[in-house]
Amino acid sequence: MSKRTKSLPQQRGFVLFDVVYADGTRASNRRVPMEILGGLDGDEPARELIAEQEAEIAQKAGRAPREIQSLSRSPIPKPAAIS
Repeated sequence: MSKRTKSLPQQRGFVLFDVVYADGTRASNRRVPMEILGGLDGDEPARELIAEQEAEIAQKAGRAPREIQSLSRSPIPKPAAIS
């Protein structure tokens, strides 16, 4: 019986981002659809989408949304060697 292999988010049409907030906390692997990225704006649409997601999360949690300090693409994981 073969094992099911998970596809990477990049293969499913997403780019992963690491977010550092102004208070020093960090969130890894925030998903952003590939369709909104690229062009002249670069990764700026991702910042806007993640800020909207953070506002929704903060509203549900009953707290103020956190301010994004920096945003960077997460490194693509290398496949593990099968031994």
